[in-house]
Amino acid sequence: MRGLALSLVLLITLAGSALGETTPEPVALLQGLDKITARVSKFEVPVGAPVQFGTLALRVRDCEKSSPEDAPESAAFVEIDETRAGGIRNRVFSGWMFASSPALSALEHPVYDVILLDCKAASGSPRTASGSAAGKDAR
Repeated sequence: MRGLALSLVLLITLAGSALGETTPEPVALLQGLDKITARVSKFEVPVGAPVQFGTLALRVRDCEKSSPEDAPESAAFVEIDETRAGGIRNRVFSGWMFASSPALSALEHPVYDVILLDCKAASGSPRTASGSAAGKDAR
């Protein structure tokens, strides 16, 4: 019994160190494709602020970036609403998007594609020694 408990503690310790740390960033860099016009747009979305892309309203709730020592990865929790005729809003996506695997959790829409490219510091904001953005508590 004691050996099992010790093994469990060791397993939890090793798993925690293997996961790595993430740093919250205040801005998500997204890319949108309008499939009708073949127009590709890149846009910055501040965490918590809505941004319009065609008939879609995008809101990033959280944007996390892996530490420089780990494999590069950015992940963002994104909510996407579509405005239909009559001003009716319909939630078409709510979930985590990953920059390294855009198809893992993708927006399924007949007209638009939206993917996460990166999480980054706000334009013009200085970087701290840890690599996180100054003012990251703005979310």
